[in-house]
Amino acid sequence: METISYTLPPEQDGATVRHILKAALHVSSHAISRLTRTENGIRVNGIHARTVDILHTGDVLEVETSDHRPPRVRPTPGPWPLPIVWEDGHLLVVNKPAGMTAHASNFLPDTPTVAGALAWQRGADFVFHPVNRLDKGTTGLMVVAKSGYIHDRLRYALHTERFCREYRAVCIGCPDPKSGTIDAPIGRDPNSVVGRCVRPDGARAVTHYEVLGTSKAACPSCGCGRRQGGPISSGCTWPPSAAPWQGTGCTGKRTRT
Repeated sequence: METISYTLPPEQDGATVRHILKAALHVSSHAISRLTRTENGIRVNGIHARTVDILHTGDVLEVETSDHRPPRVRPTPGPWPLPIVWEDGHLLVVNKPAGMTAHASNFLPDTPTVAGALAWQRGADFVFHPVNRLDKGTTGLMVVAKSGYIHDRLRYALHTERFCREYRAVCIGCPDPKSGTIDAPIGRDPNSVVGRCVRPDGARAVTHYEVLGTSKAACPSCGCGRRQGGPISSGCTWPPSAAPWQGTGCTGKRTRT
C-alpha cells in the first residue's frame, strides 16, 4: 500500500482533515469518500482519522493512494522489451522503443504497446496511467503513474516549467539560425487522421532548438538538431511534421530524453 504524507505547518493549525485533503493535497471529493471506507485510508500520526478531525501544527497526515478498481479496459499483455530506467512507489519511467505505441489503437491493432508490455511484466490488473505519450516512431522516456491520484497531480505539472521535454532528431537540411525558438500554433492536419501541422487556429506550441552537429558525409545539407519543448506547450511541442514549415525535414529515428 502506497501513501503520501503531509506535515501540518503553523499557519494551518486548527484545520480539519477534509480541508487539508482538498486544499493542500488536492484529493477529490470522490477519492475522499473512498478513503473513508478504506481501512487505514486516512491516518494522523499513525492513527486512523476521520475527515472531521482537527489537525494541529506538526501533525502528520497520511493518505493511502493505491488504485482499488481494476482497469476499465484490460490491455493485451505481450512479451515486448520495455526497459524500466527508474521506479519508486508512486511512478516509473520506461524507455519506450521505436515501433511501440503507448496503448492499443483501432488504427494499429497489432502493434506492441507500452500498456501491454507493463501488463506482461506486472500482471493484468496493473492500471496503466501514462503521464506523457510518445509517437510510435519515437524512442524515449515515458512517465507512468502507479495510481490515479499521482497521475492527476503529474498531469497538472505536464505543461508547466516543472516538466521539461527534450527531443533529438535527424534533419535533412540545417535550420537557420542554428539555435532559436519556434512559436507556432499546432493543429490537426486536414489531410491526415493523426498528423499535426502548423495552422493559425491551432494550440500554441513553443519549442527551443539547437543544432548539435552537422555531417556532410551523408548529405551536403544534413544535420542533427535538438528540440526542447518550453513551458508554454499547450498540449504539444513542435512536431516533425512542422519541420518543412521551417525549411527542413525530419528523418530517421527520433529520441526523447
